[in-house]
Amino acid sequence: MSELVTYELNDGVATVTISNGKANALSHEVFEALNGALDRAEQDKAVVILTGQAGIFSGGYDLKEMQKGPEAATALVTVGSTFTRRLAAFPLPVIAACNGHAIAKGAFVLLSVDYRIGTEGPFKLGLNEVAIGMTMHHAGIEIARHRLAPAHFYRSVVNAEIYSPEGAVAAGFLDEVVPASDLMTRANELAQQFKQLNMRAHSETKVKTKAEYLALLDRCIEKDAEHLGLSG
Repeated sequence: MSELVTYELNDGVATVTISNGKANALSHEVFEALNGALDRAEQDKAVVILTGQAGIFSGGYDLKEMQKGPEAATALVTVGSTFTRRLAAFPLPVIAACNGHAIAKGAFVLLSVDYRIGTEGPFKLGLNEVAIGMTMHHAGIEIARHRLAPAHFYRSVVNAEIYSPEGAVAAGFLDEVVPASDLMTRANELAQQFKQLNMRAHSETKVKTKAEYLALLDRCIEKDAEHLGLSG
């Protein structure tokens, strides 16, 4: 793995850690490394724990890339949407250990894995696209619709409401919140529980359950590649 993403295998659990600067920004290089980590986890048949740096899971796409122009932004969003689509159908369980802020694409990653644990603290989680002048892309709308609580879908996508960790549980970005000191212990505890699943049944049921959603995502990714409507 590159230094942007580390991979540690222990007792059938692969801990994948993103480490890219203050915002833990998601760039082409980070996505390439993350896909490499998932490839390795598939080979190792490992349950995955995806985490970030202390205080920040991810602040979203690399703004330096997004600000290069519409073509560059579209290219990065396409790569990012394809990655979250892969997470949604990943054949092994994926747990997000969200150790701080999760904004924009960072929050979309949370919406795409099997189980999400957050940490207590003054952290912000949510979709800020509309607040910063970005029209929400089709794939993003459907990822949010698929996982967020109905009462919070509009508030998150259209109103760009940002949540505390506890509020993020109610909204659907997280499943539970624990003290920061307990985050990785809890994540590994869950990973050991998930290891007891029949992985063939897990994979087949996941894809069967999400068949219509995954097909919709594929169509949305194609549509977004044609026109993102990023300018605000």
